[in-house]
Amino acid sequence: MGNDLGRLATLVKERRLELGLGVEPAAKLTGMSKDTWKKVEAAQTVRATSYTNIERALQWAPGSCRRILAGGDPVATEALSSAPSKSLALIPRDELERQVGDAINRAALGVKSDLTAEQILELNERVLDELRKRGVL
Repeated sequence: MGNDLGRLATLVKERRLELGLGVEPAAKLTGMSKDTWKKVEAAQTVRATSYTNIERALQWAPGSCRRILAGGDPVATEALSSAPSKSLALIPRDELERQVGDAINRAALGVKSDLTAEQILELNERVLDELRKRGVL
């Protein structure tokens, strides 16, 4: 993880206020102590599980706190009207392309380890191009 704790603290507090939550109610939503929540908003390090709980309370997609710490932005979620217990996250295109490309690279290495780096990159580009043509990316 990066160490952009100050930016994380700011974004967590802004989102909490945007949702109309005080520190104690937000902490209760997650089952964590208000002291742990306050540590996050004070730009102090907490356990990774605390970030997962905070993401859930702030309606952010899993991994959003890590993204912020690494210099990225959180990914908001929205409840699905057809399945209230489930939520939908809109992943930024560049992040989706990075994730798909990483999955292709790992799969290529796992299936056929004698592929050259150039062949893996070519495979990666071909798959990404095909997904773009289909409107997936």
